[in-house]
Amino acid sequence: MELRQLEYFLAVAEEGNFTRAAERLHVSQPGVSSQVRRLEREFGQELLDRSGRTVTLTEAGETALPYVRAALDAVEGARLAVDELTGLLRGRVALGSVVSHNVHLPGLLADFHRDHPAVEITLTEANTAPLVDDLRTGKLDAAVISVGGAPPDGIEIQVVDDQPIVVAVSESHELAVRQAVSLDTLRDRDLICLPRGTGLRSRLDEACAAAGFTPRIAFEASDPDVLAQLASLGLGAAILPGAFAKARPEPLRVIAIDGPALRGRLAFAWRAGGPSSPAGRALVSRARKALR
Repeated sequence: MELRQLEYFLAVAEEGNFTRAAERLHVSQPGVSSQVRRLEREFGQELLDRSGRTVTLTEAGETALPYVRAALDAVEGARLAVDELTGLLRGRVALGSVVSHNVHLPGLLADFHRDHPAVEITLTEANTAPLVDDLRTGKLDAAVISVGGAPPDGIEIQVVDDQPIVVAVSESHELAVRQAVSLDTLRDRDLICLPRGTGLRSRLDEACAAAGFTPRIAFEASDPDVLAQLASLGLGAAILPGAFAKARPEPLRVIAIDGPALRGRLAFAWRAGGPSSPAGRALVSRARKALR
């Protein structure tokens, strides 16, 4: 019995199709079929039912599958343990990030890749809510997210940026003469903001709910640059991080929000207890030092 036979059987069982399994494994379909047949001969039982349009597990296959998974997991664990002992990291790390932030992720990932060239790195962008979900399930090893007060349940964070959330308007907007406004002043006004699921939008919705109203969002965009441009054209009051708003090239008036602190906090986040893989743990450790 060979490891590749177990790998091929598992791929067919998960894909329900020999051709898709072969594509996933980057081998020929006849090769997959041949190796699975050899495995079945060793077991003395058919593991797969090939009679239908979709390949399914036989009773023997159902019985064998969890043991096959455990055997392959054990081999991978042994390989990673030896690599970690010798200082060689393999495998993959998955990093997520909100769309707009001031963390220099390309530099961080370039340094990590230089020291650990055998590790495959993936980077995805999304809003904070799905990033947190993926951290909890282990789909992501770490992520740059926006947070309010306490970290999300099951997540540990290191805050890398903390700044006030402000209102930005065009020079012709009626609020442009103000240095600061109360949150209640924004009631029933056209606001321009990031969509639901983003950290900044969550902070705004929470603060307005505490003040007894729902913000009237006239325009949504996932890119803060677009929010600033819409505000500069007089289409409403944009809700933006303070430093970002002040650095914009558009002719904007930046207005503070009085009252309870409304702040945007950017954080580097990982699952409580740390990632499961040595490569993931190494990335989190390096990022925490670099972002300290």
